[in-house]
Amino acid sequence: MARDWSRYWRSPDRPIEAMHAHFARHVYHRHSHETYSFGMTEDGAQSFTCRGAAHTSIPGMVMAFNPDDPHDGRAADALGFTYRIVHLGPGLVSEVLGDLAGRPTGLPLFAEPVVHDPALAAALRALHAALLGGAPALRREELLAATVGAMVRRAATRPVTATAASGGVAARAGALLRERFLDDLSIDDLAREADTSRFAVYRAFRAAYGMAPSDYQRLLRLREARRLIAGGTPIGEVAALTGFADQSHLTRWFSRCFGLTPAAYRAAAA
Repeated sequence: MARDWSRYWRSPDRPIEAMHAHFARHVYHRHSHETYSFGMTEDGAQSFTCRGAAHTSIPGMVMAFNPDDPHDGRAADALGFTYRIVHLGPGLVSEVLGDLAGRPTGLPLFAEPVVHDPALAAALRALHAALLGGAPALRREELLAATVGAMVRRAATRPVTATAASGGVAARAGALLRERFLDDLSIDDLAREADTSRFAVYRAFRAAYGMAPSDYQRLLRLREARRLIAGGTPIGEVAALTGFADQSHLTRWFSRCFGLTPAAYRAAAA
């Protein structure tokens, strides 16, 4: 069985990151990203759950995750899978689409997390290879515009949303967690904020975010850890600043959710 490996790249000045990896043993814990995340499986098969359904990605398919789309991931068999994924900040996607349209435009939404489109997979692979391969800036920008434009033309659609009532309860609870993600909040705190019962806020939150409030709070802490690490803060200090017991605790959860260690992420822009 081939050993798990990963290569990571991140732009030092723009919200663009990319990973190329092979995983046979690694299992992604349920998580989400602040970004749009577009992936393609090169070899093998990757199984994951997203939006309440199970999916499998094989070569020729493209995975499209909206910001805050909860998902996990694992190899479908013992041989593992190799894949590429690009993370793009929503502001950057909006900027690219505005340039293509010649006017400001809204953000796209993807209802299907897996799209069978070999042409789209080829475009994504070209962009990914340019990012990790050190292509000239002009070439990277051209491929970025082409890939984002193709994703929106060929795969964007309107997703299924939570009911208005559930969405409102979850939105208020989510806002409190984002505002106070370092605090030791209880389910009673969320219920008071949303003006509902503990069971109702938990149920609404799970429906809207695809994970428990405690999982979402930990994810917010991990996102803050990413920002601090990218800014040069020592990893041990980051662990203390983001509410983890120690550096090992941070490293364990960082790897489970993002597929690489904090040290590897710190080195990715070098």
